[in-house]
Amino acid sequence: MSELQIAIAGNDIRNRTHVIDGAEFAPQDCTVVELTRKHVSARIADIGVVPALRPRSAAEALFVAEVLAEAGMPIVEISMAEPGAVEVISRLTRHAAGIIVGAGNIFTADAARRALDAGAKFLSSDIFVPQVLELAARENVVMIPGALTPTEVMAAWTAGADFVKVTPCDGPGPAYIRSLAAALPEMRLIAAGGVTQQTALSFMKAGATALTAGDDLVPSEAIWLRQSNRIGEMARRFRNAVTAGRD
Repeated sequence: MSELQIAIAGNDIRNRTHVIDGAEFAPQDCTVVELTRKHVSARIADIGVVPALRPRSAAEALFVAEVLAEAGMPIVEISMAEPGAVEVISRLTRHAAGIIVGAGNIFTADAARRALDAGAKFLSSDIFVPQVLELAARENVVMIPGALTPTEVMAAWTAGADFVKVTPCDGPGPAYIRSLAAALPEMRLIAAGGVTQQTALSFMKAGATALTAGDDLVPSEAIWLRQSNRIGEMARRFRNAVTAGRD
């Protein structure tokens, strides 16, 4: 099925209105499970994909999180670069039961603190900021710093990172991940920055522990139009790539 066919078939908002109408985030009848650092780390490694979102509202974020969870991907990373990100994280952690909510684009310890106070269970960045990693260690939460060169990757890992996000990957490609994984086999690498549904399998076969993907996984248009089928299909494609890449 082509993405255009997915878009046409997926223009589906019928049973999503309960999360965006009226009392927008009415409390759900659910049991809150405490997510430890060990549990979150294991789930990221198991799921193999971290969807990176830039939602315009908490309603959008909850809609996407729900669809992704139904497709077997109960995890979202909310960019702290977006206005209202703290409120989005807070609402998701309170109303999206069973979904691991993290914060991305963390460049300062202050941003990390605000994200954690809002309930984020992991922190992610495209660069390595020692102060942020130190805070994550003190709070015992998963930290995913960004790096590119072998020296940067080693520095982030030895400082205590749970994973190292290798970014951007669209230039060096899967061959670079293969070289890093061969040289640094003990490190858990997340390929990010340009990972698409066409390249996801190659990155996994090259040795990535997981992938981070944004618009290619959750197209902005699909969010605006509430195309749950389209988003779910894209999530399944990425999950299939992860499974096939690990075989």
